Amino acid sequence: MKNKMNKWLENPALFRYGFFILMLLNYFLYFNHFNQNHLYVFYILATIFLGIGFYNKPPLFLILLTTLVVISRYLHAPELTTLVSLLLLEATYLIIMFISVSLMKSNQKIKEDQLELILALSKALDSRDTYTSNHSTNVAKYASEIAKKMKLPQNDIEIIYKGGILHDIGKIGIPENILLKPGSLTNEEYHIIKNHPNIGYEMIRHVSDFNETGVLDIVLYHHERYDGKGYPRGLSGTEIPLVARIMAIADSFDAMTSKRVYRNEIDLENTLIEIKKNKGTQFDPEITEVFLSLFKNDKENLAFINHLKTSEEYEIVKDLNIQVS
Repeated sequence: MKNKMNKWLENPALFRYGFFILMLLNYFLYFNHFNQNHLYVFYILATIFLGIGFYNKPPLFLILLTTLVVISRYLHAPELTTLVSLLLLEATYLIIMFISVSLMKSNQKIKEDQLELILALSKALDSRDTYTSNHSTNVAKYASEIAKKMKLPQNDIEIIYKGGILHDIGKIGIPENILLKPGSLTNEEYHIIKNHPNIGYEMIRHVSDFNETGVLDIVLYHHERYDGKGYPRGLSGTEIPLVARIMAIADSFDAMTSKRVYRNEIDLENTLIEIKKNKGTQFDPEITEVFLSLFKNDKENLAFINHLKTSEEYEIVKDLNIQVS
């Protein structure tokens, strides 16, 4: 229930529509001789929806709109006959409206603080390895583009973005002599680095929002393979959460197109060939086709890569329409 409420609060447009619908409903019920003593419930609900839906509007705008609600309620309430009762009604509805505004602003502040924490953790990881600097940001953006192409809900796109930023956070717990090793890893070293999804999961599993939204699934399962040969759990097919299957392609794409300590970057054409070759084995075949469809011609390919490689965090957040203020 809490998670559902948070999803509603993340979309103030729903409350704006709800406000106008409730006001129209009030008039419909009034003219259809609905019990006038029960109409107040709908007006209170309309005022709550007003505060949540228009929380970022200037105070004067909110007061004027609330006053219109009060006047409408006053005209439809034969028991309210004095100026004093009108002023009391105005004061009551203003209090309800500003409490709703405060609730919404508080919710947005929590989201903003959480996003800043996520970006700080990402920067802490990137600072350990200049070769993978901005890797998390790039992966988050690529995965978000895939999700947009799949026409996933905006809330899911935001979750995928956050998960992309945090997907490799467990590498903070990997010794630098392994993380930055220029040559091939030994079997023991590879086993250690393969533990980073579990380390990352343990680091953030107590954040209830991450657990409820699927961010933890991304952190834990982004190295699972569609054919079941991945790690850490060896999941296969649709056993792997959708968000993690999306992240797997985005992660591999950025890894191949970025310079690493142990090799140079791979050109775009060969990267796409490699991803297509692994469709149905390493990657979900349907998501692979969606990803490949992002690359229509050489000009768009170059623009796509340059845009995503150079975007700052704020621009990425703004492009995703994440409500952070």
